[in-house]
Amino acid sequence: MEDAYYDVAKLTPTTPDNLYGGLLGSQTLTSGVYLFESNVAISAGELTFDGENDPDAVFVIQVKGNLLQSLGTNVKLIGMAKAENIYWSVGGAVTVGAGAHLEGILLVKTAVTFVTGASLNGRIFAQTAVTLGKATITQTPL
Repeated sequence: MEDAYYDVAKLTPTTPDNLYGGLLGSQTLTSGVYLFESNVAISAGELTFDGENDPDAVFVIQVKGNLLQSLGTNVKLIGMAKAENIYWSVGGAVTVGAGAHLEGILLVKTAVTFVTGASLNGRIFAQTAVTLGKATITQTPL
């Protein structure tokens, strides 16, 4: 897990740093490597990953701080994007709020918390703790 975390964390960004100021709700991301120097929030609307009809499209989200997904928000996939091709490299903690849905593979340096009713289509790898409060995790291929 640690090797995978560092491999993903050291990739060179292909997009401007701190895109949208780290506020990713109601945004659409295409394939690439995204770097956020502090926290990232999915706090309103849906975050959409668009594979642009390429089933091999890869998305890397490097977060130096925390990832917070607010309750009831969703991450959705369009244009042949796949959860197994989305990598979240998070230096801080990840918290997914009640009723929120996230997509992708989480490589987290500290802790991950999924509040009751939250869900993930992907996998979780954390160096410290994973707390699932009646959350639903659907495992994707690696």
